[in-house]
Amino acid sequence: MRIVLLTALLGILASVALAADVTGKWTADVPGRGGNTTPNTFVFKVDGAKLTGTVDGGRGGAVEIADGKVDGDSISFSMTRNFGGQDVKISYKGKVSGNEIKFTRTIEGLDQAPPPVEFTAKKAN
Repeated sequence: MRIVLLTALLGILASVALAADVTGKWTADVPGRGGNTTPNTFVFKVDGAKLTGTVDGGRGGAVEIADGKVDGDSISFSMTRNFGGQDVKISYKGKVSGNEIKFTRTIEGLDQAPPPVEFTAKKAN
């Protein structure tokens, strides 16, 4: 029984140790309406598998992220913004590869939500 528990504990610790360390500042030009891009700054902090931080896309300043998770080289989080009195949930899912994160962003809560957008964030020095 002890061997089983020890093996399970080592497996959990190994998965946490293998989680991508995305702590720090990341920047990206995120596609928007009409093909225009908006510079976004992501500031992440990782504690085990929990991801916290902010996203600053210019409009309205930095917004706290919610539901942030890191699982190996995958990260995900969401944030909520208010547009014209309507709360909009913006969800991000990404794959970390070195100093880049390839993201897919989806928007929920708009009558005519735009399609998912893909972009790449790069680690800021």
